[in-house]
Amino acid sequence: MNYTYLNIIENSKVAIIILNRSDKGNALSPQVLQELEDAFKKIGTREDVNVVVLTGGEKQFSAGFDLNEIRKIERESNESYINLFHRTYRSIMFCPQPVICAVGGPAIAGGFDLTLMCDIRYASEKAKFGQREILLSLTPVLDPLWRIIGLGRAKEVTLTGRVYDAYEAERMGYVSKVFSEGSLLESVNSIAIEMASNNHKCLIDTKSLSHKVLNEDLMGAMEIQKWLFRSYLGSDDNHTRIDYLLDKITNAKNEINMI
Repeated sequence: MNYTYLNIIENSKVAIIILNRSDKGNALSPQVLQELEDAFKKIGTREDVNVVVLTGGEKQFSAGFDLNEIRKIERESNESYINLFHRTYRSIMFCPQPVICAVGGPAIAGGFDLTLMCDIRYASEKAKFGQREILLSLTPVLDPLWRIIGLGRAKEVTLTGRVYDAYEAERMGYVSKVFSEGSLLESVNSIAIEMASNNHKCLIDTKSLSHKVLNEDLMGAMEIQKWLFRSYLGSDDNHTRIDYLLDKITNAKNEINMI
């Protein structure tokens, strides 16, 4: 599939998916959604990609629903459009590799929902976040929002339709870190490259584990984690990485002793 509204850059086992409909604020038209779904499904099958970054660039993310498109929809015939939205959401959330969201500007309504589907969110100090569906007489995506920021705060976000700045989003635990204007993409790229240096399968299994333990009682979660840990402890890659770390520690000690 050739993409009109996405640019994809690959480097050091990181795939960066850039929304490219800037003249419309990266609004989510059906074609944008179709391209996102296709891109994430294809990347999800690749063993040479360890981490995915989703961004709208240094100054934008997504203004959300393409209102001109959804205004044409009648309730009696809305199923295909809703299914498209949710297929796209699931393609991001259940992409096997970790997905990092880099938010440079407004992430509103459907644009906010895209950030919600990602595993980790970083923001520019100019970013804005708002789940504004309530203002359009639409119901929001409340789950997984409540799992991330807690049910009480999620109710506030969804029932008021407020727009939050990057620092308030960070304080509520929605955003992991806020970067100064102009430094977002470089900073997130460095984080993604470092993450991508980890074992491909271990990254995928750790992300999968984060979904599985949510639906287990504590004893069940501990058992799942124990058996997954057993599948890695003592592996060739585990030994290789331990040897590398021990050599690094030894070299550092030797350098200190030489001073």
